[in-house]
Amino acid sequence: MSIRPITDTLRHIGGGVFIDTASDKLAELVAAVDSSGKSGRIDLTISVKKATRGGAMHITGKVKLTKPAEDPMEAMLFATPDGNLVADDPHQQKLDLKIAPGATEKPAAELKTA
Repeated sequence: MSIRPITDTLRHIGGGVFIDTASDKLAELVAAVDSSGKSGRIDLTISVKKATRGGAMHITGKVKLTKPAEDPMEAMLFATPDGNLVADDPHQQKLDLKIAPGATEKPAAELKTA
C-alpha cells in the first residue's frame, strides 16, 4: 500500500475548513509580501493524538499567519532646552512672510523658469 498524500488528510481536518483557511491565509501572505517587498510566514501545525480505543487518531490543525512588519511611522521634531519636542527648530528665526500687495497668483502651467 502506498502512502497517501498529506493533502488527503488536511481536507478532513475541520470538514475542509482547515485547508481552505490555509489557502486563504497563503493568498493574504503573498499579497502582503508583494506589496511590502518584505518576507512573511505561514505556519501550519498538525497534531496527532491516539484516541482512547479502536485505533482511531484525533487530528487537529492550526494556521498561523505572520505578515511582513509594517514600516514604523516617523516624524522629524526638534528638541527644546526644556526637553520638549516641537515641529519648528527653536534655534532658527521665524520669518514673517506675506504676500505682496497687488501680486497675482498664476497657475503652475503659466510659470516660467530661467
